[in-house]
Amino acid sequence: MCGIVGYVGHRRVIPILMEGLKRLEYRGYDSAGIAWIRDGKLVLKRSQGKLGELNRLLNGLMDTRSHIGLGHTRWATHGEPSETNAHPHTDCTGDLVVVHNGIIENYYSLREKLKAEGHRFKSETDTEVLAHLVEKYLRTDLAQAVREALEEVEGAYAMAVLWKKNGDQIVAARKQSPLVLGLLEGESFLASDIPALLPYTKDLLFLEDGEIAILSGQGIEIRNLETFEPVARAPRSISWDASMAEKAGHKHFMLKEIYEQPQAILNTFRGRVVPETGEIDLPEIRLSEDRIRNLTRVVLLACGTSWHAGLVAKYWIEKWAGIPVEVDLASEFRYRHLLLDPTVLTVPVSQSGETADTLAGLRMAKELESPVVSICNVLGSTITRESDGTIYTHAGPEIGVASTKAFTSQLTALYLLALYLGRVRGRLQKQEMKDLVSALIQVPALIQDDIAGWHEAAASLADIFYRNTDFLYLGRDLQFPIALEGALKLKEISYIHAEGYAAGEMKHGPIALIDRDMPVVALAPRDHVYQKILSNIEEVRSRRGIVVGVGEKGDKGLAKITRHVIYCPRPQAPEINPFLYVIPLQLLAYEIAVARGCDVDQPRNLAKSVTVE
Repeated sequence: MCGIVGYVGHRRVIPILMEGLKRLEYRGYDSAGIAWIRDGKLVLKRSQGKLGELNRLLNGLMDTRSHIGLGHTRWATHGEPSETNAHPHTDCTGDLVVVHNGIIENYYSLREKLKAEGHRFKSETDTEVLAHLVEKYLRTDLAQAVREALEEVEGAYAMAVLWKKNGDQIVAARKQSPLVLGLLEGESFLASDIPALLPYTKDLLFLEDGEIAILSGQGIEIRNLETFEPVARAPRSISWDASMAEKAGHKHFMLKEIYEQPQAILNTFRGRVVPETGEIDLPEIRLSEDRIRNLTRVVLLACGTSWHAGLVAKYWIEKWAGIPVEVDLASEFRYRHLLLDPTVLTVPVSQSGETADTLAGLRMAKELESPVVSICNVLGSTITRESDGTIYTHAGPEIGVASTKAFTSQLTALYLLALYLGRVRGRLQKQEMKDLVSALIQVPALIQDDIAGWHEAAASLADIFYRNTDFLYLGRDLQFPIALEGALKLKEISYIHAEGYAAGEMKHGPIALIDRDMPVVALAPRDHVYQKILSNIEEVRSRRGIVVGVGEKGDKGLAKITRHVIYCPRPQAPEINPFLYVIPLQLLAYEIAVARGCDVDQPRNLAKSVTVE
């Protein structure tokens, strides 16, 4: 889950590398480094810590007349964060450097073998093995040496290599870790993710597993890693622009992305719904109606926030499509004895499309002939390429590590899928479809109208509660997953211990924790379990707990039994409430984290895309 960037062309390389790393720092930020070639010499600069430390090392070097280089920002997997363990890593000669994202599973045996052959290791990382392996096979052809080296490697990698004796080329390769290539006339780029390339080009090539790329000022050549045969691939034009990856005047990326949710939801359902008839158009799932009618089960597969989206979707799919639904944590799913077959639909949900556990589960499902339809935000990502079909979420880049707009856009895609399955299976009638589609279409406007008020309320509550050390979030039915998500957001960015619980389970343990120092956030829309959640609130009050209610506008009863209330609009259908109730919780977590002085966009120990197990 590290960030890689590379460039070869006619511009000065150091500013390009540093700008790219800045846009990739969400992928890792415990150390960073860059390497470039000038006048036939390889220059390497690395530092522990965030990019500001590396930037200080480069003071006075930004105008260096070099036009080729590599950069890397690290999230440690092998070896503690340090300058020595920072990338790029060199071979014994110091003439060659490697940057790498992923894990080399057999690095220890390779390291011992290479040491016995006389190679000298300087770091504790698995990546340095790659540098020495390439050195071992290197004669005159760098691409051929990389190819031969990778024949010995087991594991996942997106890697790029620079050699001073071949100073006009970068060689890159990938297996199970993302790598994107960019093209301009006379220039070639590479990066771990799209935002690093957006200031320069929108014409992108997505390197596939088992491929090697040779980048030069004349263009990009892609070859099959095994056969070394050329691979023809036309670039794709990406509609994102560079400003989409900037903060747009907000203090943090996370806040910007919270405010972008109306647009992300709109973009995800736009073109897929017919308001006049309530029809859903999802040809991209590539499942025949006969196959949908014959489904016996749906398995939703995800991690973290995406798992919470799946929990919401379970209610929708079971109600509207009449199919049993399992929601599996991908990290557990991949080690179970799976009962899948061609009648079970597997739906991986992943913002990045590169989540290692989710990808592994997808592959196991395919081995058992389960049809796979993924929910994903990143065009051309590994999960989307390996799925039978994909519903893209169109949220745009999400830079903040704590997911916000990715969650609500995933909810949108899952809502559409649930309606589509219900219609095809004959469980939803035309008027029901029309009403439910109409309710979804209203969501962006409902959020837009209320988000400023939610933000103001969240900031006021943060002033009161930012010193508290424990929170409890309660919800029932569709609000239970939202309680889980609200607690996760608070944990992720404020480092406050928080738990989400099904309110009906409170008497089975959590009620013992409640006292006058325990804020309890209770989600209480006026739905079919409204009276039940009010009873749970009374149980909290009787134990002197501090209740923060999130309820419906005009609900005077809720105001009477809670100390604080955030109000949400009443939607056309109660199934829409998860879209509305999660956003005040995101804003509450954000404002508490800010009040505590936390690094909101890059919380400690977390990275945006978990591409290793």
